Amino acid sequence: MKTAKAKTAAKNPQANIGIIGGSGLYAMKGLTDTKEIRVKTPFGDPSEAIVTGLLEGKRVAFLARHGRGHRILPTEINFRANIYALKLLGVDRILSVSAVGSLKEELVPGEFLVADQFVDRTKNRISTFFGGGLVAHVTFDKPTCPQISRILADACVHCGVKVHRKGTYICMEGPQFSTLAEATMHRAMSFDVIGMTNVTEAKLAREAELCYGIIAMITDYDCWHPDHESVTGAQIIATLNKNAENAQHVVREAVKALPLEHECKCDSALAHALITDPKLVPAATKKRLAAIIGKYIS
Repeated sequence: MKTAKAKTAAKNPQANIGIIGGSGLYAMKGLTDTKEIRVKTPFGDPSEAIVTGLLEGKRVAFLARHGRGHRILPTEINFRANIYALKLLGVDRILSVSAVGSLKEELVPGEFLVADQFVDRTKNRISTFFGGGLVAHVTFDKPTCPQISRILADACVHCGVKVHRKGTYICMEGPQFSTLAEATMHRAMSFDVIGMTNVTEAKLAREAELCYGIIAMITDYDCWHPDHESVTGAQIIATLNKNAENAQHVVREAVKALPLEHECKCDSALAHALITDPKLVPAATKKRLAAIIGKYIS
């Protein structure tokens, strides 16, 4: 595998599709013509070196969200660097894979859910690129890309994986799992699954004008289910290992099915979101966010 440093992105795209692997998915099988790239961003280093290559004839970039060997806590993930690095490489679509707990009987461990809504209960995260003299308010009523979500769900069906085509993902801070009282509250509020990472990614992807979709791999029943013991890391890892192969197949099929044409408006999310008078935006902020705001403010 070759190693290289990233060049400025959009002018010289090295990948069009980004794949972010979560718990259980630390590498992407089937990549050819691979290159490992260390990307420097204004927000620091990403979780891991990014591996670019060909998958189903398309240029993709794979990033292990928690680092290889799962070294990084959810709160410690440098989400801004991760998303910005993919943007610098030329990525305009992100397929995200993540482990979640089920909050409903019918959402069975081993099945997949393509989340279309989020509730943010995180506390210690920076979930915006903006500030420093530039204010932006992006629309986030539909936090995932409908085209990507449909293709991911269809890919699950094609691969014979039981999938739920929509659902609400509540994102908690962690790293501890829920208390029984919390799990009961989340169920009473009709949330579907619970995890610790994806809402922050989704917010930053929208600000970076990237399409974003998620495969939520259900690993457990949290702690609410009367017929199951309290969730443990060992249980989750066991289920993850069983389903990692399914995730690989689904991602590969989704990449194969992705058309060149975008049917969404994700790539213009900032068109009416930048509030600050461009003349008042500090030069340092313009430079730091050039990959994101360059087509609007130079």
